[in-house]
Amino acid sequence: MTDTATRRQSPLPQGAPPRPSALRRAARRPDTMLFLVLVGVVIAASAVIVNFATTVTLGFLLVGIVPVLLLAMPMTLIIVTGEIDLSVASTAGLTSAVMGVLWRDTDLGIWTIIVCCLLVGALCGAFNGLLITGLGVSSLAVTIGTLALFRGLALVVIGDQKVSDFPAELTRLATQRIGDTGIPVVMLGVAVVVAVFAVVLHQTSFGRTLYALGFSPEAARFVGVRVGAAKFWLFVVSGAVSGLVGVYWTLRFASAGPDNATGLELSVIAAVLLGGVSIFGGRGTVFGVVTGVLLIGTVTYALRLARVDETTLPIVTGVLLVLSVVTPSALGWAREKRRLSRLTTSSPAAPAAG
Repeated sequence: MTDTATRRQSPLPQGAPPRPSALRRAARRPDTMLFLVLVGVVIAASAVIVNFATTVTLGFLLVGIVPVLLLAMPMTLIIVTGEIDLSVASTAGLTSAVMGVLWRDTDLGIWTIIVCCLLVGALCGAFNGLLITGLGVSSLAVTIGTLALFRGLALVVIGDQKVSDFPAELTRLATQRIGDTGIPVVMLGVAVVVAVFAVVLHQTSFGRTLYALGFSPEAARFVGVRVGAAKFWLFVVSGAVSGLVGVYWTLRFASAGPDNATGLELSVIAAVLLGGVSIFGGRGTVFGVVTGVLLIGTVTYALRLARVDETTLPIVTGVLLVLSVVTPSALGWAREKRRLSRLTTSSPAAPAAG
C-alpha cells in the first residue's frame, strides 16, 4: 500500500534527474535570455556612452523604433505560419506617396486622407494574399515582386517630388513626449497595437491555429482549419499596418515621398527572427519580438551616439539577422549532441563475447 502511494506521488521514474522549477524553465527560454542581453546592453551603454542614460535618449530611441515595432507585429504572425512579407516597407512608401498627393491635389480633410491610406495599404496586402493563397505562389517570390512593384507605383503616383506642409498639430503629435518622461505620446497607441497582437497570438484559438499552420499546413487543413483564409487576412492586416506606418512616417518627418521607409523591411525581419520566431514557422512570441526590436534599436542608437559611421550601421543589422538565423540551429545541434552523449554514457556495457 505504501509503495503504491509513493509511486503515485512520484511522477518521475527512479534515478531520473529532478524536473527544473518553473522559474528555471522561464530563465532558459530564448526570449528571456534575449531580454537579459537587452538589459546588459543598456547597462553597458549607460556606463560607456555619454548622455545615453537620459530621457532625451529614451525619447529619440522610442520614436525611432515605432515603425519597426508596428510592422513587426503582423510580420510575427505571418512568419509563425511559415510565410513572409518583404513588401511592408514599399507599401508604407506607397501610402506615404498617396497621402502626399491627396493632401496636395484634393480638398479632402486630413483624417479622410489617413483612412484612404489605410485602405490603400489593406489593398496592397490583399493583392499579396490573393497571389499567395489563390494561385499558390510562394510568399517569398510574391513579396519580392511586390516590393519592387509598390515602390515603383509610389514613384508613379508622386514622382520625384516631396510634399510637406501637413497640419502642424499632427506633425507635433508624431514626436510629442509625455511630460518629462521622454516617452512619445504615440507609444500609447503602439502599446495598444502590441497588446492586441499578443492577445490574438497567445490567448485565442486563432493564434493556436497559426502555430498549427507553421508546424504542418496539411495537418491543420485536415482538422478543419481554413488555411487560405487565415493567411489571406494576415496579409491584409500586414498591409493595413504598413499603411499606418506610411502615415506615421510622413507626419514624423513632415514629408511625403516615394523613398519613405526604404530598407525598413530588413530591420523588421531581423527583429522578428532575433526575437525567437522561427523562420520555418510554428514558434515565436510577441514578447520576444518586442525585445528584439528594442535590442536592435538600442544598439543602433548607442552606436550613433558613439559617433560610429552611419554606413556601418546596416552591417550591425545584418550581423544580428545572421545570428538570429544561425544561433537556433547551432543550439539545436549542441542539444542533440549532448543528448546523444548522455545516451551513450548511460547505456549498459555490451556483454562480453563468450
